[in-house]
Amino acid sequence: MVTNPMEIDYKRESLLLTSFNGKKRKKNADHHHNHNVAKRVKSERGGAEETEEVEPRISVLPDRLRHPITAEELTELLHYAALGGTRVKQPSWCVLLGQRRVKGVNVVVVEEVSQSDFYKHYITLRNLRSKYSNRLTFTLSTSSSSSSLLLSTIFSSEVDSLEQLAVLQEDKDSSKLHKALRTHPVVLKYGTSKRGLTAYMLTQEEMIKRHYPVKGLPGFEDFACADCADVTDASPLFGLDCEMCLTVKGYELTRVSLVEGGGKCVMDQLVKPDNKILDYLTQFSGITAAMLHPVRTSLRDVQVQLRTLLPRDAVLVGHAVNNDLVALKLIHRHVIDTSLLYGREFGQRFKLKLLAEVVLGRSIQTQGEKGHHPVEDALAALDLAKYFIRKSPLKVVEDHLEELWGLTQEEEEEEEESTCRSTELAPSSGFADVLQRAGRSVCYVGKRCDITLHPAHQQWHNSDRQVVASFRRQSNCPFFSVLRLSSFSNIPPRQDYEVRWCLQDMCVVFAGPLPAGFSEREVRRLFRRCGSVRTVKMLTTTHRIHAVVEFELLEGAALALQMLNGATVQGHTMKVQRPVTESTLDFDVYLDALMSDAVNARRLYTLKLNCRTTPNGHIADGKFAVNGCTSESLPIKKCELSEEALTQTFTRFGIVERILLMGKPGRQARHAYIQFERSEAKQAAIESSEGLWQENYVTCPALTPVPVDEDGPHELRGQIHAGPQDMAMCHMMKKLDARLGKIFTSLPECTLSVVLLLAHNSAREPPSPGLCLLELKRGKSNNATT
Repeated sequence: MVTNPMEIDYKRESLLLTSFNGKKRKKNADHHHNHNVAKRVKSERGGAEETEEVEPRISVLPDRLRHPITAEELTELLHYAALGGTRVKQPSWCVLLGQRRVKGVNVVVVEEVSQSDFYKHYITLRNLRSKYSNRLTFTLSTSSSSSSLLLSTIFSSEVDSLEQLAVLQEDKDSSKLHKALRTHPVVLKYGTSKRGLTAYMLTQEEMIKRHYPVKGLPGFEDFACADCADVTDASPLFGLDCEMCLTVKGYELTRVSLVEGGGKCVMDQLVKPDNKILDYLTQFSGITAAMLHPVRTSLRDVQVQLRTLLPRDAVLVGHAVNNDLVALKLIHRHVIDTSLLYGREFGQRFKLKLLAEVVLGRSIQTQGEKGHHPVEDALAALDLAKYFIRKSPLKVVEDHLEELWGLTQEEEEEEEESTCRSTELAPSSGFADVLQRAGRSVCYVGKRCDITLHPAHQQWHNSDRQVVASFRRQSNCPFFSVLRLSSFSNIPPRQDYEVRWCLQDMCVVFAGPLPAGFSEREVRRLFRRCGSVRTVKMLTTTHRIHAVVEFELLEGAALALQMLNGATVQGHTMKVQRPVTESTLDFDVYLDALMSDAVNARRLYTLKLNCRTTPNGHIADGKFAVNGCTSESLPIKKCELSEEALTQTFTRFGIVERILLMGKPGRQARHAYIQFERSEAKQAAIESSEGLWQENYVTCPALTPVPVDEDGPHELRGQIHAGPQDMAMCHMMKKLDARLGKIFTSLPECTLSVVLLLAHNSAREPPSPGLCLLELKRGKSNNATT
């Protein structure tokens, strides 16, 4: 046993740590901003009501990162993302913030590609590793052991809280309603109970979907924005109607009318278009050249008048009022559209004239070729909205079921009773059926298979290229879509080749020469300051002693190269280097890819060293001295990691979302991953490595591309094969990644994207699990900061 102390220059270590990444660092994020964001995130997680500033985001609970998810758990997430918290419960294994702003769900199932394939071709899969920041092992249960059964499970899975799905459940007697009312589009959307006006206002998602002017969307940059405040059920209603003419630049405003809630006209203004008029459209607008000749009022003047007249909590009411707002070039957040309020099946709409005649008993637009009168139309729309609010959706439908929608209760009751007697089947609670009854579009694109979905909503293609092209050609992306890519199922079974574990080789370093008599235990003690050591092998057949050290994680090997290469051990200058093998020749390429990985963009690796305190500094690991100072009599300060201590230390750089302690069961953790909310916080922590070193913390950027478990990073083992079949496989994986990138790019913002890599384990030796990748697509400005 060697008794001489080991001397290491720790000042050199700390300087090396500050230059670990070797790249230009961003400035530290503003701490006050981070503090405000932290309070908002805490309130959200505490169950507070979501506000418009809550960006949709998905994250996996720390304790579930170490365990695979099943098809049943995935369907829990799909149900919640598509139907909402008021209808189904939040999944237990992850957190989805801002669910009400989710605009769609897309699932891509890739057959015969496993988790092992993902890490084997890790560098090739640029889109998958950079766009998806949540990765979990995915396993198929016996009930869904193939891709076809999995797809069937997704579409036909039972919605647990179906009784809460239909808005009809608000009325305890809704189950007694006859079919004509129970399945009516107005009742399905608004329920049966009487509500206030805020229940019938368009949400921002609906306004975007129906091309209303919305602040921040392209095409509306030059629109004036009304100063709007929050509204209540007591907020004032204003009827609005505009008339347009055709100019060389398209349709432009020629007249605007505004009616207040009591029916009084507060504005009826002619407007002079900015461009040359081609057609006055008199038969519709009632505008003639003589009427506009003396007019000098411009669109800008009208915008100023409207913004002056309307209270901040005003609610605008109109029939297809999006056209009026576009003509006014005005953005107004609070809108009720009577063409949508009195809904019909398949998105069809009633004309204002018909609604006024049937519901209000009022004749409008009777002047024929002389055109419409906007004050009359604005008042009609206003009264239709007030009638709907004063009554209830159920009462409106009951009173005008036959006149407007052409249905009678008696006929529907007879048909329903006949159906019940013959089949006695309850309405389907399958996921696809529930979505369609809720007005959500559903689509399947891929190889033909037996799923519970009407053929009209399926598109069958045998090649992946056709699947992707067909999906991207759709003018409106379906709310819930499933794509099946099956090209890999057509290739023959892969032969066994000699395998090198590429990323695992990067966890290995060679160290030496070491002092004579240096033991394996001392090597382990020396190198464990850089991370958990898996194995140590002493090389004694050479003239001088060397050691092969394998770390549990990539970060340990990287820190050993930075901290211990060139260090002095008992008078010997030790060299630490990686083994030169086929798999480590492109290490720099792998390192850059790992650092830019979406999972690691906001993650930091840290460990804490035990120390003895001296008058001139501290001594790491108790026994080994700094700058020649040795004293076995000094008290040892044992450093242990805890979530509380780590949070307190690292929140100075930004909000800490998650801490994953790494340690064997029953032992105190000395290593941890820290995930920040923003990447700037991680960079700030790296730049402050010297200060953290004074607190005994060693840090470096996270490199490990997946969450690891207590047994070690077995998922890191990327395989490198030799042979023509593997060259073809690499080419196919590159094409797959490009197609998945195109699919992700074509998805609307705020869409939950799920990619499932599935392998038939029966054809694998040894079997390889699948992989589930999750991401909630956000805007470029948001993604740039994550």
